[in-house]
Amino acid sequence: MSFPTYFEALDIKAMLADYPIGDAFTARYRAMSRDELNAVQERQFTRLMARGWQVPFYQRLWGARGIEPGDIRGLADITKLPVYDKTDLMASIAAHPPYGDFAGMGGDDRPPTIFHTTSGTTGKPQTLMFGPKGREITNLLVGRMYRWQGLSPRDVVHSVYGHGMINGGHYIREAVTHFTNSVFLSAGTGIETRSVNQVQLMADFGVTVMVGFVDYIRKLAEVAEAEKMFDRIKLKMIIGHLGTEDRAATEAAWHGAKAFDWYGVGDTGSIAGEGPERDGLYVWEDAQFLELLGVEDGAPVAKGETGDMVVTCLFKDDIAPCIRFNTHDITHELDGRGELAFKRIAGFKGRSDNMVKLRGINLFPHAIAALIENRADLTGEYVCNVRRDAGGRDAMEVTIESRGGSARQELAETLRRGLGVEVEVTLCEPGGTASATQIDTRQKPIRLIDERGL
Repeated sequence: MSFPTYFEALDIKAMLADYPIGDAFTARYRAMSRDELNAVQERQFTRLMARGWQVPFYQRLWGARGIEPGDIRGLADITKLPVYDKTDLMASIAAHPPYGDFAGMGGDDRPPTIFHTTSGTTGKPQTLMFGPKGREITNLLVGRMYRWQGLSPRDVVHSVYGHGMINGGHYIREAVTHFTNSVFLSAGTGIETRSVNQVQLMADFGVTVMVGFVDYIRKLAEVAEAEKMFDRIKLKMIIGHLGTEDRAATEAAWHGAKAFDWYGVGDTGSIAGEGPERDGLYVWEDAQFLELLGVEDGAPVAKGETGDMVVTCLFKDDIAPCIRFNTHDITHELDGRGELAFKRIAGFKGRSDNMVKLRGINLFPHAIAALIENRADLTGEYVCNVRRDAGGRDAMEVTIESRGGSARQELAETLRRGLGVEVEVTLCEPGGTASATQIDTRQKPIRLIDERGL
């Protein structure tokens, strides 16, 4: 049987021409106008929609609304298409096991396919599939971001992203090894490589850059302090997911290493990231079309207003096209133009599907992190439990790790002022939330446990 290998299925030179990296990247997008950028997006969207109509998932999703191919002539018509989310993908898997019908894999003539799953932060893990083109552009977007932020061939990168079936650690490794010239250490989570061994690796191999989720990165700093390793560890740069948290706390924990923020999800890859000036996250608009839609009504929000991030991967036209995927992560767009032609967003501000409504107030558990960090008496670790009493009244208990000397009532008042609603506060010793958050085993710790449906 004749079939293409991974590298025969992808035109590397054409990809690098379409998605430049290094100096070519900044030169192109500093000079590009919005009209030129929109023209690039329109060409990609036309090709993407042609592929979308070949995929049974979209045939059903769009056909149920009476949409025909001629109805969508360009990006101006994209709002005619329905959004979808993980619930729809999981329903597809249930109806068409084991992979679902959203990948468009076809028969023996499909391109080589990379298979992973999500981490299952909000439920059962979801399948993730990539063809060579979609996978390598996904890798490239991260690699070129790292390089723009300052990653050089002299750097040694320590990754605390998870591996196994989870996509994160694998594609970050591919991003660094395929599109930078840095040395890469795939340490993984605390269950893959014990934390004390991780800081030893950092010292032994001269690690200068750490990448991963900031929760575990901060935990490793405590381990490095306890092991008295900072005289041997010379970390200069952290590239993680800061979200609502103050980067200063992470930088201080690692003795002045400079922290950069970026955002993406498993289905889409990198969507946005900071530049060297660290003034907002640039949306990679040559590859991603980002809409911000109202959490309640699904209508486009005004600039500066918070909305769900709905993403269309303009480049992903081989396996598993992604057209108006609702991440249920919220953010807002920033005013003004930055260094590049791309628009900028504030970054991850919480999940709308983790939003808790208490006494008429919308509350996002991730917002708690910013309210309790930078305090010597607290570790910064917490978990929220939401319960409903016999009378149908919802309440949230926030369990916070304390090193000692914390006043529960004072913390409850801090949260009340910051969140706009009263919550219960329970204190526990350092490490006391670890079994609930699973911080040592998951690349994204659990922060909300909703017991109302149990």
